[in-house]
Amino acid sequence: MDHMLSSIKSFHELPDTTRMQYYSRDTSHGVAYYTNFDLYKCKEANWRDSLKVHLGPTPPEPEYVPEVCKEALAEWGGEVVKVGEELMGKLCEGLGVERERSKKMSFFDTRYMSGHYYPYCPQPELTVGLKWHTDPVVLTVLLLNEVVGLQVKHGEDWIDVEPIPGGLIVNIGDILQMISNDEYKNVEHRVLANPSREPRVSIPVFFTSSMTENLYGPLPELAFSEKPAAIVNSLSQILWKNTTRRNCMTSL
Repeated sequence: MDHMLSSIKSFHELPDTTRMQYYSRDTSHGVAYYTNFDLYKCKEANWRDSLKVHLGPTPPEPEYVPEVCKEALAEWGGEVVKVGEELMGKLCEGLGVERERSKKMSFFDTRYMSGHYYPYCPQPELTVGLKWHTDPVVLTVLLLNEVVGLQVKHGEDWIDVEPIPGGLIVNIGDILQMISNDEYKNVEHRVLANPSREPRVSIPVFFTSSMTENLYGPLPELAFSEKPAAIVNSLSQILWKNTTRRNCMTSL
């Protein structure tokens, strides 16, 4: 975990001329490096840089992966799959569904990582690190360094999430809320701009589906007369609704 955090930090602190060789929004090779993923859709810019890497089922083309974090990505990519699968097994059991169910369906076959870097912001009250949102995926496993900034919404309040050394944060995504028929709830969260001289490093791995036009709804055994199916949507609709909602509302 420390190796993964340090390698992402090292990449973002490479000389500008070196990092710019990787700058692209094109993910066709499995790797992209950019500042704002929704630059042309949102009114505000997020105060962060991101390295996005598709981990599976098809790995990225090796020549497009920065050398400084190639080894750590391979190691963490393998370990986080074990974590994600174990979590989904436990979550399925919590619903009264066999733990192997997620492996038999198409909603958990894709994973990608974002290595976020939140540099020092001299006027953090004027911007955000990342606007509030929910994750339009099944599950997110998040690795953080010790710099605070993540907040989750509880009622009407925003609560700081204190990083725990050696710990991971797990977010329930929109798809898991849907397939659980609202038994599991997604979580609204945001990241404040970083007032610390120490950069904040955040490495979420998203578990989701590659079948964006498939219709997803509650598992059949979780929809019954007393609690009918709450939502049926395609993944592309979930992505669109999530983005539209964030664009129409303010974070702070």
